[in-house]
Amino acid sequence: MDTKHALVLGVVEGITEFLPVSSTGHLILTAHLLGLTHDDFTKSFEISIQLGAITAVLYLYWRRLTLDLELYKRIFVAFLPTGFLGLTFYRFIKGHLIGNDFVVVVALILGGFFLLFADRLCERSCSLKDVKEMSYRRAFVVGLFQSLAMIPGVSRSGATMVGGMLMGLNRKASAEFSFLLAVPTMLIATAYDLYKSYDKFHLDEWHVLGLGFFTAFVFAMLSVKLLVGFLSKHSFIPFGVYRILVGLLYAYFFL
Repeated sequence: MDTKHALVLGVVEGITEFLPVSSTGHLILTAHLLGLTHDDFTKSFEISIQLGAITAVLYLYWRRLTLDLELYKRIFVAFLPTGFLGLTFYRFIKGHLIGNDFVVVVALILGGFFLLFADRLCERSCSLKDVKEMSYRRAFVVGLFQSLAMIPGVSRSGATMVGGMLMGLNRKASAEFSFLLAVPTMLIATAYDLYKSYDKFHLDEWHVLGLGFFTAFVFAMLSVKLLVGFLSKHSFIPFGVYRILVGLLYAYFFL
């Protein structure tokens, strides 16, 4: 991997991380198109540059994250399922699921249909405008949905947004809860992966990782702002259709 590859992957990560379209699926697809081998370094790189995207959320929502105890409680409850399941199945996920093209295709397409279904249901039943209006039990259920994103192609953002809408949050509130829930989830996941695989990084590869981090940070900020503005007036339907089309394109090229 060189600086050009890191730049492209950083842009893809930043744009897609907080959209319900699967950043992992897009990174795997992009790595294929760039001719990169999906080895241990590439897998760890794709996980590690998520820190750049998370830093963007911390920058944009720092005031709310430091002043809102009730929000913290719900984030903690929703994080529990993913934290437990992620640590339990880390070795299996990285060894057998990440990089599996068939799994990505199925997850992209099925996730698209689930997103369309949840969005239509939200038209009638999504009445909560703020995460703090949601009970702890419902927050835990959203966390269970997020844990599905351990499967490459599902999309952590997409899973939590679907879970949020099914638990009564409106589109904008479900998206913002997804952003905020990403902070502990992805910080711990990335730190754990770096701890387990830092010895696989050579000294001359850390600048590549730094470039991917910074690029992901810049484009994630733009992506979050645009998504919140979009969902204030529109639905998730374009994202659901897009997922299905990308899944079919992925299947055509790589299966």
